[in-house]
Amino acid sequence: MTDRVKRGSADRPTGDARRDRWRKHRVTRRAEFVEAALRALDEHGPDLGMEDVAAAAGVTKPVLYRHFEDKADLYLALGRRGTEILFSRLVPAINAELAPVPRIRMALNAFFGVIEEYPNLYRLLARDTFAGKPAGTDVMAEDKEVIATALTALFGDYLRMFGVDSGAAEPWAYGIVGMVQNTGEWWLDRRSMSRDSVVEYLTQVIWAAIDGLSRQHGVTVEPNQPLEANKVIQLRMEEPDAG
Repeated sequence: MTDRVKRGSADRPTGDARRDRWRKHRVTRRAEFVEAALRALDEHGPDLGMEDVAAAAGVTKPVLYRHFEDKADLYLALGRRGTEILFSRLVPAINAELAPVPRIRMALNAFFGVIEEYPNLYRLLARDTFAGKPAGTDVMAEDKEVIATALTALFGDYLRMFGVDSGAAEPWAYGIVGMVQNTGEWWLDRRSMSRDSVVEYLTQVIWAAIDGLSRQHGVTVEPNQPLEANKVIQLRMEEPDAG
């Protein structure tokens, strides 16, 4: 895990009631300012400035800087919030007790729903040229790694359940995550088809790969019938530092 998802000592209860109240207040205020930054992103796009965030929050820049050291600190907070939003929708979809194809479709719809609802946040986190992006930080790559690692375990569980070599799990996971992310970026820029259409195309591509490899090993999986065992994944974020 990166620093953006580590729990800092400043965020832990200290046993001092006054300090703990102040800590809680700071966490709450930072969260409010992050939501204001999301509103500013909608209005100003990925090139927003701290003054735009302050205006959206109804405060002055000095007040904002009491809670964020600089633009890089705000970028990390936005990245953390983006990950929270994505995981909160993606995990229930991936773990739904559905047949394979509806389960794939639901997971893809969750992802595309997030980038459709927060297009400028997605663009901000994906850009290499953002002036406030901390050196060596790539939020998108970090999320991709977490998701691919979790999917590797999920696919491995299913492959072993069917008595198939689980070595395919990791390349499958990384290949699918990369394909979905690249397709998402293309769709967000072009919008040449509806969200439902792109989700359905990707669902069919992913299922065709799973079905094809399964049949090569003599395993037939019914696309619209729930499996006997519903394997699940866990994507957890630790609580952020209070700052």
